[in-house]
Amino acid sequence: MSAAMKLSTQRMGWTLLPMLAWPFGAFAAQTGPTVPAGGAPGGGDPFGAASLGQFVFGLIVVVGMILALAWMLRRMNRIQGSVQGRMRILAGLPLGSRERVVLVQVGDEQILLGVAPGRVSRLHVLEHPLEAKPGMPEAGESFRARLAAAMQRRRSQ
Repeated sequence: MSAAMKLSTQRMGWTLLPMLAWPFGAFAAQTGPTVPAGGAPGGGDPFGAASLGQFVFGLIVVVGMILALAWMLRRMNRIQGSVQGRMRILAGLPLGSRERVVLVQVGDEQILLGVAPGRVSRLHVLEHPLEAKPGMPEAGESFRARLAAAMQRRRSQ
């Protein structure tokens, strides 16, 4: 995340803090159950401060969850995606909960990399590049091509 994005996120957090505290102040002002003039308990004003506070708080929670999910998805797709052009990820194999072995093609050369949190190590440079299996889509192909190849493999079994 860039420094400008961090700063804008921090500013947004500090500006939203009073809005988060506002509904709790509205609830603290009520000391007991309110009874409207008609005598039916729990029939408060739907456009009152308490209802508006609940609505704003719920909206902030939902927007925050959407932003957190978008950030998490962006972080997870960094290793699995492929770069367009002369560099692409051919295959990956998880070795543990956070460790992977990844086969990367750079130009005509294929390199086997070990990927762990905070570290990427070159394990081996392949002398003879591996051939892609016929009928298997490459890493840069669309979802449609991958789905069609998976369905074709399933039918042939």
